[in-house]
Amino acid sequence: MTSRVDGPLKVTGRAEYGADHTFPGLVHGYVVLSTIAHGEIDLMDVTAAKDAPGVVGVYTPFDTLQLHTPATPFLGETWVPLQDKEVAYYGQPIGFVVAETYEQARDAAMLVEVFYQPRPALTSLQDGLASAEEAPDGRGGPSSLAILADGVESIEDALAESPVVVEATYTTATQNHAAMEPHSAVAVWGPDGLTIHSGNQGSDLQAAELAMALGVEPSEVHAVNPFVGGAFGGKGHTSTPAFLAAAAARALGRPVKVVLSREQVFTATAGRAATVQKISLGAEHDGTLNALQHDSWCSTPMDRSFVEPTSHGTSREWYATRNLAISQKMVPLNIPPTTFMRAPGEAPGSFALESAIDELAIALRMDPIELRQRNNSTAPPGKDLQWSSKHLDECFRVGAARFGWADRSPEGRTDGDWLVGMGTATAMFPALRFPATVEITLLPDDTASVATSGADPGTGLLTVLSVVGGESLDISPDRVKPRLGDSRLPSGGMSGGSTATASAGTAIMIAAAKAIDELLALATAPGAPFEGMEAAYEDGRVQAGERTMTFGELLRALDKPALSVTGSSAPGEELTKHSFSSFGAQFCEVRVHKWTREIRVSRMLGVFDAGRIINPTAARSQIVGGMIWGVSAALHEGLEIEESGRFANGDFASYLIPVNADIPEVDVHFVEYPDTLHNAVGAKGLGEIGTVGMAAAVANAVHNATGIRVRHIPILIEDLLDEG
Repeated sequence: MTSRVDGPLKVTGRAEYGADHTFPGLVHGYVVLSTIAHGEIDLMDVTAAKDAPGVVGVYTPFDTLQLHTPATPFLGETWVPLQDKEVAYYGQPIGFVVAETYEQARDAAMLVEVFYQPRPALTSLQDGLASAEEAPDGRGGPSSLAILADGVESIEDALAESPVVVEATYTTATQNHAAMEPHSAVAVWGPDGLTIHSGNQGSDLQAAELAMALGVEPSEVHAVNPFVGGAFGGKGHTSTPAFLAAAAARALGRPVKVVLSREQVFTATAGRAATVQKISLGAEHDGTLNALQHDSWCSTPMDRSFVEPTSHGTSREWYATRNLAISQKMVPLNIPPTTFMRAPGEAPGSFALESAIDELAIALRMDPIELRQRNNSTAPPGKDLQWSSKHLDECFRVGAARFGWADRSPEGRTDGDWLVGMGTATAMFPALRFPATVEITLLPDDTASVATSGADPGTGLLTVLSVVGGESLDISPDRVKPRLGDSRLPSGGMSGGSTATASAGTAIMIAAAKAIDELLALATAPGAPFEGMEAAYEDGRVQAGERTMTFGELLRALDKPALSVTGSSAPGEELTKHSFSSFGAQFCEVRVHKWTREIRVSRMLGVFDAGRIINPTAARSQIVGGMIWGVSAALHEGLEIEESGRFANGDFASYLIPVNADIPEVDVHFVEYPDTLHNAVGAKGLGEIGTVGMAAAVANAVHNATGIRVRHIPILIEDLLDEG
């Protein structure tokens, strides 16, 4: 078993997160939020706030901090608070109060009076469907796509010619990332510029955005975030606290700390979009898919800054079909921003697609696994590039045996007062890589440093650096010191998209090969211990004939304090040869009480094909967490937006997330086939695939138990009472 290298620090409370930092003269900031969903600010009376005890600064769009809107090739534009008087959603940051203590800043913020010119607000996705706009697929492609067999004029014709057709509309709710660590920042300016401590998914990306926003050189911003208390996509862009803390610290000449309250996190950051998805499936009597139509609508903020690519993220690739038509539209609303959230597109999209596949299996009187296997794709429809490796059939075969699928009855079963049902679903998530650079430093004490600017928001990347670094240098992982979360380290990109292991791991292998080459060159140079000899490297040692020295001994002999090299990796020609994805099969058993209609998940199993598994312990933990997210989406999570735009349940008291009693023992199994066509490490990423498909598996199990098909999530007791 591989232990997490950051485990001891975290369980003993010694790991320092962003808000844990303090400095002499530190002051505290508190964000003022709007109380209307749409309009313009007429006036902000800050007199009482400025006169309140301890207050050292009050900032508004009328007396604002010096900031600009940053834009990067990777993230696009990032919204910056207090730059104009327009209000686009309820809970938008519109003011900032800084005081000697957090309590003084909070209390003074309550004294700020805001006068608005309100305008009509659109806050309901259902109400806005009629005015939906064409949207890009979220990954740079067109909003709609059709692939039709020869002689077929339209997807409607293909459906009409299909002997068996199912059509249904599915909806998913707005969600919040609910990371344990609220968004926060501690900013301090010194002779060399700004140092910012703030949880983020890529320190160099955060530093670049802050440099642009502050109008300073990139070298003048040092972003530090070695520990991040959960992110899931919600800490990709630089946060409101980071912008405000950095600008206020510069204006005041004092360090500034800003920590959002839990309620503020729900609106002053971004969440997952709500979706409406209409799916039509046409099949032959033997289950062969003849037509698949998937039309999607998602909520988006008024700046149209993000699209949840549900149809493009699932139906575009998952099943072999003769005819395919997908479309994506967005509905601009006066709501807080939407952004990436664990498996963006695939998580809500799989609920709709995998529910529809289950409905088709029932219409065909076919086993749901058999239907999925019958339509297994060897490549995305319409593409010539086959999957680099795919063992989804094995995932279902192994999963069915482990879960006892053969004992499942199409009508479920009864156990006393409980109705028991089983459900399954496919899981897929694209295998991606981002550009990454890693520095390896060999040290005289026979240890090595492996460093990159990327982040470890709980995913286990620090341990991956140790394991892959140790393997690549042929030394024990405990002799490798991993370093992350510092913008002054080589650029590691973003920890997102389930890319970090493949991206950083490949760069490590390249850097390690360079380090060994340079070490051998040093060892055999004139005057060196192995001068003129044919030296080789093995087990952390330079060897030639009978002579052997560890790399540390060699560095000491040469009086060299260190040997440092960098290695870089990026996606390349493999993208022109294959399609890449991770795959999985989700299984769930639920128990529904006959009389109360309470739903309990009693068993879960996920079987995954995600290439090589670097650290089985952390990998299982990631998958279990993702599967719990799927259960939470199916049965718990959903933000309720009032007509005013206010979140009715924007806190942890009423925004439901699972507790231990909601989750049974979770079984995880990997069918491990390293995919070296994707990257040299052979790992394909698994941080997000655990979420994909699980909500559908729960819904399918509920139908198996009760005979009631619920086409929205979260599923409520009320949904099962009417037909009880």
